[in-house]
Amino acid sequence: MSIGLIALLDDVAAIAKVAAASLDDVASLSAKASVKAAGVVIDDAAVTPRYVVGFTPDRELPIVGRIALGSVRNKLVFLLPAALLLSAFAPWAITPLLALGGAYLAYEGSEKVWEALLARGHGSEPDGATAPRAASATALEEMRVQSAVKTDFILSAEIMTVTLGGLPEGSIWMQAAVLAAVGVALTALVYGGVALIVKADDVGLALARRRTGALAALGRTIVRVMPGFLRALAVVGTAAMIWVGGGILVHALEVFGFAAPAHMIEAFAAIAAEHVPFAAGAAEWIAGAVGSGVVGLAAGSIIALLVSGVAKPLLERRKPAAAGGGDKR
Repeated sequence: MSIGLIALLDDVAAIAKVAAASLDDVASLSAKASVKAAGVVIDDAAVTPRYVVGFTPDRELPIVGRIALGSVRNKLVFLLPAALLLSAFAPWAITPLLALGGAYLAYEGSEKVWEALLARGHGSEPDGATAPRAASATALEEMRVQSAVKTDFILSAEIMTVTLGGLPEGSIWMQAAVLAAVGVALTALVYGGVALIVKADDVGLALARRRTGALAALGRTIVRVMPGFLRALAVVGTAAMIWVGGGILVHALEVFGFAAPAHMIEAFAAIAAEHVPFAAGAAEWIAGAVGSGVVGLAAGSIIALLVSGVAKPLLERRKPAAAGGGDKR
């Protein structure tokens, strides 16, 4: 009896050791994968605040929270199982699907650029400035959240793909655990940072109420700077959509055998790094983003032109026909 109990305890201890080793492996792999996905995280953090600009302070954190929940749902409910299934049964489909997502990002960003330029040319405010004065604030918030979650879906797909591509061969359960850990951790990092950014003006206001001292001066500075900073961040967010979309398209073209754009961007980035040796890494990253942005703006503009010049007119022609058919019945 005692021998059997000792054997059972030995088995339990062995299982515990295996479980602990597995947890250590998950933690280690998650940390390494998170580093590889850091570039996409920066892009995600740049894109998101633009969806919150213009709302009243009491709605900022709830909107960020809704987008964060949508991001977690994107990663864990849709992208994680899809990534594992595609990796196992159709790895050839991952790049084309990412290319479609990149094209969508480039299109959405480019469309906003042209809308802003055309609005400025007509002497009116861009959509982002007038949107918060819309008749229904609830409808506007819903539209912003849905748009942000759709954009996050594509960025999250890139994060999950980069993470999966950096994992060694192993069991599907280990891969799933690492993908889930990375997805949750990076979502918390991105949207925690976004929440801090959008509420910085409230912190500055609280500090400014001290009236005197260094903290009060810091608070007044934050209050003065944050509106312009948030507007600039909205512009950076639109630009990030374009350069991320362009970067995905450049990578897809390289996979499909058309590597010229990727080589040109790499050469441009290398030249920039050589000319700025004291900040070579930053110069290389900026040059690469600019190159990807040019590709993204060109591709997005072409898609926007096709949508506005071909797809929308065709849909408008079909609507009267459908209405007429309904009357005949």
